[in-house]
Amino acid sequence: MEAERQFQEYGYNVFLSNRLPVNRTIPDTRDHRCAVKIYPKDLPSISVVLIYLNEALSVIKRAVRSIIDKTPAHLLTEIILVDDYSLNEDLQMALDEYIYLINKDKPGLIKKVRHKRQMGLAKARMSGWEAAKGQVVALLDAHIEVHKEWAEPLLARIKADRTIVLSPVFDKVRFDTLEIIKYYPSAHGFDWNLWCMYESFRPEWYKMNDPSEPGKSPSIMGILVADRQFLGEIGVLDEGITIYGGENVELALRVWLCGGSIEVVPCSKIAHIERAHKPYSPDLSKPMIRNALRVAEIWLDEYKSNVNIAWNLPQKDHGIDIGDVTERKQLREKLKSEE
Repeated sequence: MEAERQFQEYGYNVFLSNRLPVNRTIPDTRDHRCAVKIYPKDLPSISVVLIYLNEALSVIKRAVRSIIDKTPAHLLTEIILVDDYSLNEDLQMALDEYIYLINKDKPGLIKKVRHKRQMGLAKARMSGWEAAKGQVVALLDAHIEVHKEWAEPLLARIKADRTIVLSPVFDKVRFDTLEIIKYYPSAHGFDWNLWCMYESFRPEWYKMNDPSEPGKSPSIMGILVADRQFLGEIGVLDEGITIYGGENVELALRVWLCGGSIEVVPCSKIAHIERAHKPYSPDLSKPMIRNALRVAEIWLDEYKSNVNIAWNLPQKDHGIDIGDVTERKQLREKLKSEE
């Protein structure tokens, strides 16, 4: 059955997605205080990067449409589609036709970057950052829909402080019914596996008794919004991190160590499809272990043994190739001397 085949391929209900309107209405799940906030008029411009591998065309169209419909036109510099070497046919000509139609109406709004081989999430995000021209860059997955007024609270925070790296709050889109489940704001912490998870904010956030206010966070889940130049100054993402996992924690450690900070912004909401399985690899534990060891080697000094313990690995001769870390260690020294 076609619907079942598509589900196995994509990890969500493509059969249903293809039948939903591209500009479907999604519920406003923000705290009521968000709707009355006033943002500065002269906000920085934003480039939105959508990265994907073997995504359903209808899902990408819906992401693009939601960004165009819900981002003020004068703030939206461009939408950059980064294809990490997808093999499904409808992401070639059919997607190009869709881009052509939008660009006919809004010249140059949609750009497409395609990798010549599969390079993984970190490199796909890097490619998007390299192509971006806006003052702020949002590095998002392509299986998302943005809520209304998603961009303004993020841009206002970065206008106030360019060294803040931000995360919106994700609502979950169920992979089977594509319904939206409201998620409440929480911080993104990580454990010694260097794996991200939802955690409580610090007590002072709860004392404010205002869930519409941004809260400090140790890390990001992967999706991020930042000042494009600031991201460049601190080294963007580690391209040596392969396939999946780890690039978000590596960036978080670097942001905090370089005088920046990370915040979750509750008034910015993005609906994100929670896939039943990921397209990158049937077993993601291997790249996750390798990437965690790589991050530990570069940043964690005497604490790196804890990562080996967390993954149940010997301290020496674990036999896992973490790639060449020379360049990232040099970046660390360079950033240290600039502090």
